[in-house]
Amino acid sequence: MKDYCVETNQVTKAYRSLLALDGVSIRVPQGSIYGLVGDNGAGKSTLLKVLAGHSFVQSGELKLFGKFEEKDLMQARRNTGCMVERPGFFPNMTVEQNLKYYCIQRGVPDPKRVEELLLLAGIADKRKSKCRHLSLGQLQRLGLAIALIGEPRLLILDEPINGLDPSGIIEFRKLLHRLNEEKNITILMSSHILAELSQLATVYGFLSKGKLLEEINARALKEKCSDSIEIILSDVEAYAVYLEREFPEDTYQVLPNQTICIHRPRKQAEAYSRLAMEHQIYITGMRSIQTSLEEYYMELKKRRGAL
Repeated sequence: MKDYCVETNQVTKAYRSLLALDGVSIRVPQGSIYGLVGDNGAGKSTLLKVLAGHSFVQSGELKLFGKFEEKDLMQARRNTGCMVERPGFFPNMTVEQNLKYYCIQRGVPDPKRVEELLLLAGIADKRKSKCRHLSLGQLQRLGLAIALIGEPRLLILDEPINGLDPSGIIEFRKLLHRLNEEKNITILMSSHILAELSQLATVYGFLSKGKLLEEINARALKEKCSDSIEIILSDVEAYAVYLEREFPEDTYQVLPNQTICIHRPRKQAEAYSRLAMEHQIYITGMRSIQTSLEEYYMELKKRRGAL
């Protein structure tokens, strides 16, 4: 049985006449990087604020580390680091001074922790720089360092790479991977940059107009997004005969250069390579052509009537 850091059950949140969350139920496995996908106004930030304790729900239940009573949630949030609303940095104070301030504010006055956080977030070389001189990427790193003060088991991040340049995005991605793999920190994050999110997330939740359209792990999503498989074979004509006999529901096209293209494959790639091996047909090349995360989200909205 899987352990979950976060569970919501039919959570609903409204702002006057606007239903921001409409019966949302998600489960975030421990050790995962959970990517929230959705348009502006889909409910991503509202959900993250609810989980962080910055907002309250009208109905439904939420659990953090298996706890759901309000007093237990308060305790559980001490194991949670958040970067949902940008921290109020003091622009004329240095990075180190800002970090010391937040450490003292959160009851962690140990100067060794400040040094650890500077190194962990990759901003040790900026310790004496005033915050007003930092780039957006460096400010994001400082915000992440502040979120990590209490050595959290869970990080909640709202659009952490928004506004970063390509180099900043790559650096931030590597940092999140390291926190997840080396520190075993579960990460729940939203992002508008879906191509980047697809390189991070191990589980996805797709939101639209306050509703959860689908929750799916990265492996299952990859299989769903596999539009076609192209295989280069030693004997494409013979392979086509065996393909029709063994997998009659598949549609295919024979291409030049001993290549066959299987459209919307109903089996995993291993099944098609095994078919060739069983009949002594050699495969010299094989690739999956996939739908992008953006295209999948748009198609999902269309299927669920959420456009």
